[in-house]
Amino acid sequence: MISEKLQKGHLLIAEPSIIGDLSFNRSVILLADHNEDGSVGFIINKPLKYTINDLVPEVEANFKIYNGGPVEQDNLYFIHNIPELITNSVEISSGIFWGGDFELTKDLINEGKIKKDNIRFFLGYTGWEAKQLENEMQSNSWIVAENLYQNKIIGKSTTDFWKEKILELGGDYILWSNAPENPLLN
Repeated sequence: MISEKLQKGHLLIAEPSIIGDLSFNRSVILLADHNEDGSVGFIINKPLKYTINDLVPEVEANFKIYNGGPVEQDNLYFIHNIPELITNSVEISSGIFWGGDFELTKDLINEGKIKKDNIRFFLGYTGWEAKQLENEMQSNSWIVAENLYQNKIIGKSTTDFWKEKILELGGDYILWSNAPENPLLN
């Protein structure tokens, strides 16, 4: 499960040591791109109080919107597992695709051809400059794990996803799985 190599499609699990970081505390990030110029990802376990209909009223669906990260939070991004329907998308890995024709996507949602387990919307994204993520890895901010869910991760429940991943790591991490999100409230 744990990987030593950063590559798109992998998951970044926030180390318990970054408790207090408002953006990344208890985050699980899907790494959408990683190369020598930097990295891009989406926090996949932090739903917001909005639905797609709240932000794009012509879309007649109540799909949740997620906090994708602190960068460009005024922009809407999406990942999906239906490239045969959404054209102009880019494969991340394992049948997970990023973006595509948004006008077509809106129509397909309204026609009922896209279900909530096919697509996930994000406000913002997480980005790192060249070598920044590697430096954060060396300072024990992230654990890299393979995405064993592959394209099913889009429909994965988010409520306790960080805790599930921490429990899977075992050892000393088990202790952190039941710690309060804000230790000051303990």
